[in-house]
Amino acid sequence: MSKSSIGYGLLLLALIAAPFLGAYPVFMMKLLCFALFASAFNLLLGYTGLLSFGHAAFLGGSAYVAGHAMKVWGVTPEVGLVLGTATGALLGWLFGVLAIRRQGIYFAMITLALAQMVFFVALQAKFTGGEDGLQGVPRGKLFGVLSLQDDLTMYFVTLAIVAGAFALIVRTIHSPFGQVLKGVKENEPRAISLGYDTHRFKLLAFVLSAALAGLAGSLKTLVLGFATLTDVHWTASGGVILMTLLGGLGTLSGPLVGAAVVVMLENKIGEMGNALASLTGIEWFTTLGESVTMVTGLIFVVCVLVFRRGIMGEVLAFVQRPKKT
Repeated sequence: MSKSSIGYGLLLLALIAAPFLGAYPVFMMKLLCFALFASAFNLLLGYTGLLSFGHAAFLGGSAYVAGHAMKVWGVTPEVGLVLGTATGALLGWLFGVLAIRRQGIYFAMITLALAQMVFFVALQAKFTGGEDGLQGVPRGKLFGVLSLQDDLTMYFVTLAIVAGAFALIVRTIHSPFGQVLKGVKENEPRAISLGYDTHRFKLLAFVLSAALAGLAGSLKTLVLGFATLTDVHWTASGGVILMTLLGGLGTLSGPLVGAAVVVMLENKIGEMGNALASLTGIEWFTTLGESVTMVTGLIFVVCVLVFRRGIMGEVLAFVQRPKKT
């Protein structure tokens, strides 16, 4: 058994034990959803080399569709999640068909423009609730049998779904398809010379990444009971880029760590500031809760300057460094 398998096993055990050790289940579920979102984005950027500024469209668009299906149509949670994932895949295919033949900044700008179109649709459409958002989405019963009203039950269902999706990402990366994606990222002209249709491979990677991002958005709506314009705003695309770069681009564990750091900062920075104020006597620390963006940006700058490979990238580089004889 490899060291990475042991590490993921220990992480899974820690996540299983987390609610019993005092962790708030709803917070942990939110963290898991964003960890899946970051892992889906990393599949595209870290392993295929495509920088998308439009992933908020997949997260938020799927969140609205899944939430509307569960609230208005009365479908069961698993059907809502499937519909949300399919929405992400469909949007990914549409975005990919229009943008995949472009490269670099042109590709990024096209995805951003298309995502902004989805944002304005969400702002104007009646079923999304506009600025008020889609609220009151019921959790319902999984397969019509297992009630998800209890937070602990919902947590373990969320953990199982995220773990399964992450296993799919790992399998994809280590498959022949994943090796072709790495080859496209490192040297696309050489991949073309070997006979690979690189546009088709990139489109498939884009659709898979969008579908998994859609699953993350759908699951987030099921957990929290609402979907808002924040999910589909361009800042969500920027946030997932930050999570991926902070954790370690092109590493499997990096997005998980990056998502955990960013989500914990956004939710716990106020408590950290109060603790620092009580320890140091400096009253300014109490204002940290109002400056989440500034603190996150500062940490990102430090990471870029000190940890060029991201947190887990540097850790893996240190562990794998050749030993001196």
